[in-house]
Amino acid sequence: MPYFDAASAAPLHPVARQALLAALDEGWADPARLYREGRRARLLLDAAREAAAEAVGCRPDELSFTSSGTRAVHSGISGALSGRRRVGRHLVVSAVEHSSVLHSAADHESRGGSVTEVPVDRSGAVGPAAYGAALREDTALACLQSANHEVGTEQPVAEVAGLCREAGVPLLVDAAQSLGQGPVPGGWSLLAASAHKWGGPAGVGLLAVRKGVRFAVQGPADERESGRAAGFENIPAIVAAAASLRAVRAEAAAESVRLRALVERIRSRVPALVPDVEVVGDPVRRLPHLVTFSCLYVDGETLLHELDRAGFSVSSGSSCTSSTLTPSHVLKAMGVLSEGNVRVSLPAGTVQEDVDRFLDVLPAVVAGVREKLGAPAAAVPSPAPGASLVVDALGRRCPIPVIELAKVIGGVPVGGTVTVLSDDEAARLDIPAWCAMREQEYVGEEPADRGSAYVVRRLS
Repeated sequence: MPYFDAASAAPLHPVARQALLAALDEGWADPARLYREGRRARLLLDAAREAAAEAVGCRPDELSFTSSGTRAVHSGISGALSGRRRVGRHLVVSAVEHSSVLHSAADHESRGGSVTEVPVDRSGAVGPAAYGAALREDTALACLQSANHEVGTEQPVAEVAGLCREAGVPLLVDAAQSLGQGPVPGGWSLLAASAHKWGGPAGVGLLAVRKGVRFAVQGPADERESGRAAGFENIPAIVAAAASLRAVRAEAAAESVRLRALVERIRSRVPALVPDVEVVGDPVRRLPHLVTFSCLYVDGETLLHELDRAGFSVSSGSSCTSSTLTPSHVLKAMGVLSEGNVRVSLPAGTVQEDVDRFLDVLPAVVAGVREKLGAPAAAVPSPAPGASLVVDALGRRCPIPVIELAKVIGGVPVGGTVTVLSDDEAARLDIPAWCAMREQEYVGEEPADRGSAYVVRRLS
């Protein structure tokens, strides 16, 4: 069964498995002890730190191992904000950061700090000028991911790092998605990453803090990992994480070229095979292994279940796969279609035969889901066209409001309007996206007794 969700967790790399098994026998003792077993464990830990630091591009004494990538982000943000509290309490983040960054930002705001979210363009990238304009005299920290975890768009880290340096603001880079692909552009002050994203074991994160960055560890003091990660180090997992990072980086140049070609095949073929599809993310500045697309008139959760039944493991940022029934914050910030969203992220070693079979299966799967939902093949004219129509989609979730809109748009004359009543937050994103895809005019949103009224004018 092809596994196409490496952006969530990459399969354990063979080198990681070998290193983990070896370290279980050799690295079980306390590395802080001076007896033979402790010294052996310390040697393993030090060697892993040196290997990881080389891949990150920092000094070994600048790098700490944490219990996860999320823990690394939380510790990095809280420590940097606390260390620079005399400068101010302003935090800058992009609107498409990983939830671990946004959760830290929300916590900071709840404690009296201020946060600025820098918007992104339709490809998911921040503009360096806009990011620079968000920096202030009281900015304590700035955060920017190296590449987006949902759509693969690479961020202008080097340009933003230069602006932060000029402003005297440290930049924390979440490199979880990109570190296994290659070096992160320089200029950052703090960096966080997660081993299970590159084929290492889960439960190991990296936090690098450059010398000279003011940093005050929050919480009870601990003597391990420079005080930045409390508790006994999981040495076997750390050794496996460092070994697999070195291995995937050695393979990255050749594997990236191969995976980029497979992803480009998906990017070009899906719109040709499946009607009413929007491929999202930057077409050039992107991770080599990841592609995301959204399908009109499709329930994302049903689509993923059907693809799973067909033998393909993929993920989604669609609102319909979330327990909160709200659109992905990434897709929302980009202003792109959120319904029927599919993220394909290929692990190392993926073969073209599996990609071709996915492309063979996808059209029928999407068509089947659309048929179950009663999606129209084209706009359905009304027997008695009027100047305007109202569609009551209250209480109905994605993609039903958009499907109902598509069914009746042909029932008004060119220049007429359709008003969709909906209390689903996804409609705020998906109805304008539908208009852009079907070349109709999105007039805007109006208040309603329940939910909102979304007005669309027929242009053709």
